[in-house]
Amino acid sequence: MADVDGKWNCTVETPMGAQEFILTVVSAGDSFSGSAEGGIGRKDIDDGSVDGETLAWTMHVSKPMPVTLTCRATVTGDVLEGKVKAGIFGSFPITGTRIG
Repeated sequence: MADVDGKWNCTVETPMGAQEFILTVVSAGDSFSGSAEGGIGRKDIDDGSVDGETLAWTMHVSKPMPVTLTCRATVTGDVLEGKVKAGIFGSFPITGTRIG
């Protein structure tokens, strides 16, 4: 099992520019809880899953418009990389670095 726990400084590259947030991950076996906090406000993550080095979760956001974000990222050391699918708007890259 990879060490996925901690705080991650994340950026999603979208057509509206870079969207930054802090992702907090607290794993428990094959699941994780935590939160995402940034321009979208603070959202609790209650459906996070862990599969080896891969994190998967969803977030329901209302800004700038209501959409469900489906997120999947792989952790390698202190680096997180993956994709965020924003409903009908497509998928965008997510990157992150561990900050704690």
